[in-house]
Amino acid sequence: MQDINLYRSYLDSATLENLTKEKEAMTRGILITGGSRGISAATALRAAEKGYAVCISYRENRLAADRIIHQIESSGGRAIAVQADVCSEADVLRLFEVIDQTFGTLNALVNNAGISAPARRVIDIDADRLQKIFATNVIGAFLCTREAIRRMSIDRGGAGGAIVNVSSVAARLGSPAEYVDYAASKGAIDTMTIGLATEVAAAGIRVNAVRPGFVHTEIHAAMGEPNRLERIKPAIPMRRGGTAIEVANAILWLLSEEASYCTGAIVDVTGGR
Repeated sequence: MQDINLYRSYLDSATLENLTKEKEAMTRGILITGGSRGISAATALRAAEKGYAVCISYRENRLAADRIIHQIESSGGRAIAVQADVCSEADVLRLFEVIDQTFGTLNALVNNAGISAPARRVIDIDADRLQKIFATNVIGAFLCTREAIRRMSIDRGGAGGAIVNVSSVAARLGSPAEYVDYAASKGAIDTMTIGLATEVAAAGIRVNAVRPGFVHTEIHAAMGEPNRLERIKPAIPMRRGGTAIEVANAILWLLSEEASYCTGAIVDVTGGR
C-alpha cells in the first residue's frame, strides 16, 4: 500500500511538473527547416497547436510557406517563414539571426529540409547529383544543428533544448537500384544523431531522429514516380502508406517532456517495414 501511495504521489507531482512545462512551452521557439510542405508543414501546424512560436524555412516555395503561416496565425498562433537554402552557410546564419531578433530564444529544431532525385542506379550517378543531395541533406543539417547548439547549450547560457532529425527508412533498407545516394545521406543523419546525442547531452540538449517509411507526400512525384506508394504498399505490413501527421506526432513527442529521458534514439514510423 505504501508503494502504491508513493507511486500516486509521484504521478501527481509529475503531472504538475508536466503541466508547468507545457505552459512554459507557450513561449518557446521552434525552427522547422523545409517547412512549407509535407512532413514539415504538418509538424509546423502540430507544433503551433502545442504552443510553440514557429519558424519555418523554405528554399523556393514562398506561397506554400505563407499558407502554413496563415493557418497558424488564423488559429491564434505565432509563426514566421524565412527564405533560406540550408546548404548555404550565409543563409543559415541569416536564418538564425532572424529567429534571434523575432523570438529571442530557440528551444527546438527539426532538421527536415531534404532533397532527392529521380531513381537511378549508382553506375549512372554523377558528382553534381551527389553534391546537391549531400549538401542539403547532410551539410545543411549540420549547419543548422551547429547554430541551434550555440543557442541552446547551457554551457553557453542557453536553456537547453531538443533536436529531431528527419531520417528515412531508406537509411536502413539502402534503396538499391533507386536511391542509394539519398539513402546514404540519411544514413549519415542516423550517425549524426547517435554521435551528437552523446556529445551534447551534458549541455542540456536531447538529439533524436524519426525514420519515416513510405509516406504520402510530394517527394515521390519529385523523384519521378507519383504512384510509388501504390507499387510498394503490398510490401508494407500495415498495407498502407503513412501520413505526414503521423510522422509529425512522433516528432512532437520526441520534442516533448514525455520523452525527457530519450536521446540518441531513432524512431521508425514505417508501418512495420
